[in-house]
Amino acid sequence: MTWINTVSYEESAGDLRNLYDRIKGPDNNVDNIMLAHSLRPHTMQGHMTLYKYVLHHPRNALPKAYLEAIGVYVSSLNDCQYCVEHHFAGMARLLNDDKRAANIREALQNHMPADAFSGAELAGLEYAASLTLNPGEVAKADIDALREAGLDDGEILEINQVTAYFSYANRTVLGLGVATDGDIIGLSPGDSSDPDNWSHA
Repeated sequence: MTWINTVSYEESAGDLRNLYDRIKGPDNNVDNIMLAHSLRPHTMQGHMTLYKYVLHHPRNALPKAYLEAIGVYVSSLNDCQYCVEHHFAGMARLLNDDKRAANIREALQNHMPADAFSGAELAGLEYAASLTLNPGEVAKADIDALREAGLDDGEILEINQVTAYFSYANRTVLGLGVATDGDIIGLSPGDSSDPDNWSHA
């Protein structure tokens, strides 16, 4: 599950149990990426707050399926198969189009987003790749290019934050050996209307 010790749902109590109850899915299942925080529940709370507010907040303007695609791409660039699997499943569920989802996955895992995206969405993915692979080389010209592609500054911020979140999540997973064993792939906080609802369904 991970390379460090974790506390299972059944073994949990107090603040940790309360957090688990907020984020658990069916049959008290808690994703392994969250179990990895169990020795420091305050970091789990920080992680879940960032995740929900960046990816599943009602005031986001960009489609959630597109934000999930950014997550799949960033995770692929970082070689984080755990996050690729989880967030591809979430993206595919939102798209409700198996052929389109498969085409996106192939394009992103081949690092060829232009095979599945165009226009502003492609520009956003190219920016996400630059920020992931060469963050020190990102310049104002890159932001200007996003505006020229049709994205407003709030949408650029959303792409920036989703990219940054996934780089954090990928490093949590890769640095602690988090595996998908026992996870229910693709669960996510379904109620985007309530930023404080962390329940996975």
